[in-house]
Amino acid sequence: MRDVVSRMLNIRREELPLAVLSALLFFFVLCGYYFLRPVRDAMGVSRGMDAFRWLFVLTSLTSLVVVLAFGGVVASTNRRRFIPIAYLFVIVCLFGFAGLLIWDAASGGGLIGTDAQTTLSKVVGYTFFVWLSVINLFITAVFWAFMVDLFDVDQGKRMFAFIGIGGTVGALLGASITTWISGKTHSIYLPAGLMLTGAALFGFAIVTVLILDRMALRSDVSHLAARTAATGTPTAEAEAASPSTGRGARPAPAPRTAIGGRFWDGAKAVATSPYLLGIALWIVFMAISNTLIYFSQAHIVLAETDTFSRRVQSFGGFDMAAQVATLLTQMFITTHLIKKLGVGWTLCILPVVTMAGFAALSVWTIYGVMAVFQALQRATRYAVSRPARETLYSVITPAEKYKAKPIVDVFLYRGGDVTGAGIDAAFGALGLGLGWIAAATVPLAAVWSTLSLGLGRAQQRKDAERAAAEAPTTPSPSPQPS
Repeated sequence: MRDVVSRMLNIRREELPLAVLSALLFFFVLCGYYFLRPVRDAMGVSRGMDAFRWLFVLTSLTSLVVVLAFGGVVASTNRRRFIPIAYLFVIVCLFGFAGLLIWDAASGGGLIGTDAQTTLSKVVGYTFFVWLSVINLFITAVFWAFMVDLFDVDQGKRMFAFIGIGGTVGALLGASITTWISGKTHSIYLPAGLMLTGAALFGFAIVTVLILDRMALRSDVSHLAARTAATGTPTAEAEAASPSTGRGARPAPAPRTAIGGRFWDGAKAVATSPYLLGIALWIVFMAISNTLIYFSQAHIVLAETDTFSRRVQSFGGFDMAAQVATLLTQMFITTHLIKKLGVGWTLCILPVVTMAGFAALSVWTIYGVMAVFQALQRATRYAVSRPARETLYSVITPAEKYKAKPIVDVFLYRGGDVTGAGIDAAFGALGLGLGWIAAATVPLAAVWSTLSLGLGRAQQRKDAERAAAEAPTTPSPSPQPS
């Protein structure tokens, strides 16, 4: 059965345990997040679109502080410690937000956007929106950085799609349960309950990280174990077979050293590397298009709902539809797509889908078309573009992955959000509708697609250069004495 499953998933038999555990980790991370996302969105739009746009600006500024602080943590902490610490920080914050909302409700207050709202509920609502908008990219950036630390380029092309399925199932489950609960109750304690549920799932993620890290260090198929062996640190299997420990002796864990460097190294790496700058520009294009879609969705939800729980239900329904489409795409399309098309052409799919979706929405500006468009766009982004995009990081150093990646995936992503919010505000002020937005996406999609192809070629060159550098050299035989 294990051989059959391995062939179906395009994963070698010995890689399957690591792949399954990685998918389980992603399941817990995204399931926990999707209990929180509809609450965040409902809090964000509750006081109107003008306040909603300013939240995006505040989020971008906050993200810069967070990623610089994260660079300092990475510089002084080893991988096995800082990933659980990051998720533990999420749990502590969620308990804080939930506790404040429960205390406010027990004191007679109401949620943000309702007639009974208090200053405390408004502050908590806006703070939670900004916090989760930064943290959501942060937690996924940490996860994927861990994945490219565990697996090499070829493994990533074959395994990241399957690992992504684990996250999609978790996101679908979280969004479905949130939508169902929100449709059944109008309780003032609804957001606090969803926050505490998300905190519990991040606790399971911490346990899974620790187990996966230890398993990878003992595995011959993990890129992490191979790199540890290449640097002179014996793997678990090598120690178990060595005469000094005996075959049956328990091997000592490989030492885990801090990545080192300074907290601003990530920003410096992005500014000085054409390759990382190309990835950063790709992310900015994606963020602008995502924000324009997000604001179109928010306009529709705000116009058609009148209570906080209904807004949570509507946003949860959008998330659920997107995750169903993502899961189907991952199961039947993604697994072999990157291998057949290559990274560059795979990255081109998202710009084309975005342009086509805006064209359809400009003709039929209704809830159903919006639901289909955002489902297809997010399915393409998560199931197709995300695995391809993450393979771009597999040819750079661990320090760049853990320091530069959050700069790109968090700060610059949120910078793209601000740009998208500005475009939406400018088009609204000029009285221009979705037809003009659709027209504006045409040159954006053209440049975005060209950049995708260039990044694919650059990744291939870097991978070839790294393989040549790591290949063992055969010394020429010394001349024999006559």
